[in-house]
Amino acid sequence: MDPALEAFRGEARAWLDENFPPSLKGQGALMMAEGPAPDDADFRHWKQRMGDRGWGVPTWPAAYGGGGLTVAETRVLREEMARIGAWNPIGGMGVMMFGPTLLEYGTEEQKQRHIPSIANGTLRWCQGYSEPGSGSDLASLQTKAEDIGEYFLVNGSKIWTSGAQYADWCFCLTRTDPTRKHEGISFLLIDMRTPGVETRPILLISGSSPFCETFFTDVKVPKENLVGPLNGGWTVGKRLLQHERSGISGADGGRAQPTARPLREAAKRYKGVDADGALADSDMRARAAMLDMDQKAYALTIARVAAETKNQNGPSAATSIMKNAYSRAATDQAEMIVEAMGLNGLGWDGDDFTAEEWAAGRAYLRVKSSTIAGGSQEIQNNIIAKRILGLPDTTQNR
Repeated sequence: MDPALEAFRGEARAWLDENFPPSLKGQGALMMAEGPAPDDADFRHWKQRMGDRGWGVPTWPAAYGGGGLTVAETRVLREEMARIGAWNPIGGMGVMMFGPTLLEYGTEEQKQRHIPSIANGTLRWCQGYSEPGSGSDLASLQTKAEDIGEYFLVNGSKIWTSGAQYADWCFCLTRTDPTRKHEGISFLLIDMRTPGVETRPILLISGSSPFCETFFTDVKVPKENLVGPLNGGWTVGKRLLQHERSGISGADGGRAQPTARPLREAAKRYKGVDADGALADSDMRARAAMLDMDQKAYALTIARVAAETKNQNGPSAATSIMKNAYSRAATDQAEMIVEAMGLNGLGWDGDDFTAEEWAAGRAYLRVKSSTIAGGSQEIQNNIIAKRILGLPDTTQNR
């Protein structure tokens, strides 16, 4: 037992006991859902305290507002948070995707300007990648950034920009050289309050509007908002996608590992149990056991990938494997929970259904997008084939 680590555990436990509002216990999934920030005094207090401490981004450098903790200390912190039902109130695309990328590719001035507000959760970011005609083939994007001397003039549109209607800033891939495909893309930071920026939420079948269409009409972007070299945005953009997939899959440690417990609990409640207390439906019992084994294997693989990531100073192409595995496990579980609930899992509103049943139906519809968001299953398979397995690329112009 490491005495220094145990001393930190005591420090973290005392701080959490003093600062985490008991009223928020177990409400992380609800509070951190896509949408506007909760108007809740305890939530605001908890977010401010975590932001001031830097523990919303525990491993980020303290010089930029992070916690400056080691990986081992971060693990202890998460264990102590789980002990009391606490959760991280600081997240989003700034934490999961843009912040780590800026720490790697940004100038010192850009880091000093943007990282602290991500670390304390005061500003929200959205991602300007996909376009109506450029989804899977992202490098074909056409949103143009024209060099006008002191600034870039941006014209074009993006789609599926999650949370754009609430975002303060957008990290955006733009075309700065129309004569080259991958080598003609630049990575720009756009203030969403700039004249010419317009967002239009897209209503999904789940009833929520986490995605938007975003339009840029003669938007002036200062030159200092270019991250990386001019026409070097494809390299920066690909690195950010690795961070995104790492976050989606939980390989970065920020997402709770999947567990079959919600399925087992729902199945026993709606399907009943036998004399031994086991799930009465033998077929579903077998499938739940298989899902549980898959998820435990996934968690062990996540641990191995995390160790490799530490040695490689960041995520690798293995995040594509984990992203596919996570989306499959999450989809399987959501489908089986609705199946276990039967007609109750199809409720939308009204007094005949519980809040848990409403949530199950919406989760079932929402989880379908996980196989597309962050790069479709097919795109991940291509990356796995080329970057990990080393199979020959028989396509052209990729």
